[in-house]
Amino acid sequence: MKLVFAGTPEVAVPALDALLASGRHEVAAVVTRPDAPAGRGRRLVASPVAQRAEEAGIEVLKPAKPRDPEFLERLRQIAPDCCPVVAYGAILPRIALDVPAHGWVNLHFSLLPAWRGAAPVQHAIMAGDEITGASTFLIEEGLDSGPVYGTVTEEVRPTDTSGDLLTRLAFAGAGLLAATMDGIEDGSLKAVPQPGDGVSLAPKVNVEDAHVDWRAPALRVDRLVRGCTPAPGAWTVFRGERLKLIQVRPVPERTELAPGALAVGKNSVHTGTGSYAVELLWVQAQGKKPMRAADWARGVRITDGELLGA
Repeated sequence: MKLVFAGTPEVAVPALDALLASGRHEVAAVVTRPDAPAGRGRRLVASPVAQRAEEAGIEVLKPAKPRDPEFLERLRQIAPDCCPVVAYGAILPRIALDVPAHGWVNLHFSLLPAWRGAAPVQHAIMAGDEITGASTFLIEEGLDSGPVYGTVTEEVRPTDTSGDLLTRLAFAGAGLLAATMDGIEDGSLKAVPQPGDGVSLAPKVNVEDAHVDWRAPALRVDRLVRGCTPAPGAWTVFRGERLKLIQVRPVPERTELAPGALAVGKNSVHTGTGSYAVELLWVQAQGKKPMRAADWARGVRITDGELLGA
């Protein structure tokens, strides 16, 4: 088939690579978000997908909105058979959805209908899911509600951050997307409607969502920190400033600390929660680089009775 691939961030690159390597289909063009400011100089930088496409000598389309007339006209000229999508980052209007004969097929990082929305991996970790995966489905105008072509499953490991899990799903999902294109092309795959039950939503996780409540149980604190790493980053307050929490570890044997209370040992820092303590392993103070929590504690000289989140 002739394909137009739509995607933007680094997590979409393995899928593009898999389609380029398949040898069975032609990736005629790539659609991605416009260049965005990045770094200290806020210089405009092309998306990871755009950079990979340019390396491969593929035409890159960067519409401000996918309903822009110039973009739609170019899409019609290319006349793709199908448009595979991975984390493109914009809502596709019906007028664009109708262009390819086999529609737009999205690789979504959950086992649909669970975790429909922008942040499925983060929500799976924060909810304590033990199994997740990726799905390919035909895009409709509803939110991730279209019929499903295929799935792969992935275990959520006890120490997984959303970054860890998303990286594994990006590569597993790349193979799934390539296989889905093959199945659509030879007619061996038919999309199956999603069941009406089991629907859960995964809206974007913002900075306020990542604020740790030390009254919550230790497992919930641990899941929040892992789910929000690397972005947007879990955080608390210490001496009136934000302290980013990069890695913590539940310590079930320590139950005497009140929520937010700090206990500093020679090479350890523990904090109380609504159940038992967590050990702070890596933190990042405002304006500082990430550091081991024990080194941070020595630097700030924590006194008895000081709290996190106060």
